[in-house]
Amino acid sequence: MGSLMHFDSYALVYACNALFAPELVEKPGDTSLTRLKTLYTQAKDLSESEKRKRMKADSDISRLSSALRSQLEACASLKGEQVAARVTGDNAEKDEWFVVKVIHFDRETKEFEVLDEEPGDDEEGSGQRKYKLPMSCIIPFPKRNDPSSVPDFPPGRNVLAVYPGTTALYKATVASSPRKRKTDDYLLEFDDDEEDGALPKRMVPFHKVVALPEGHRQ
Repeated sequence: MGSLMHFDSYALVYACNALFAPELVEKPGDTSLTRLKTLYTQAKDLSESEKRKRMKADSDISRLSSALRSQLEACASLKGEQVAARVTGDNAEKDEWFVVKVIHFDRETKEFEVLDEEPGDDEEGSGQRKYKLPMSCIIPFPKRNDPSSVPDFPPGRNVLAVYPGTTALYKATVASSPRKRKTDDYLLEFDDDEEDGALPKRMVPFHKVVALPEGHRQ
């Protein structure tokens, strides 16, 4: 319908340009030429409006394409890196996050192929386990060799962090940040980690702490 309207408006403009020749004079009592001029003006405005919309749409697509390309390149650059991965489905009661290694990123399907190098004892079978996961299930870790670029999570902020001695990530609350203590570690209190009725503060390297995903279930 849009393309037809676009064609008709331009056709009407063309036709009216031909009709509005100097020799055409409206006869007394005949308003057809006036009506035609009104239609011409409306059609011209419509065609200009369509042109502006089309130019804006092209610009938006160009910006979106550029942002998407950058995102895909960033994902592809994670090959060989360790990342945080949610290995449970969207309908699972709880989210399970583990440290995995990126094997490959498919730009067409926008999926990561990752390897859980240290599966838990309760995993079926033995040895390493592979997953294919969408981009939404992957969170890159901060760069270990560049602490200055790491987000500074303030005390009281909820984060997702690797529990000491494991490759699993759990929700935790920041008790103290590395910058405040001038170290490379966060002091964290993990949820459901009570000892003698209190939550112990555990040290976790800054490069094993990421922002808590929205809607996290634990």
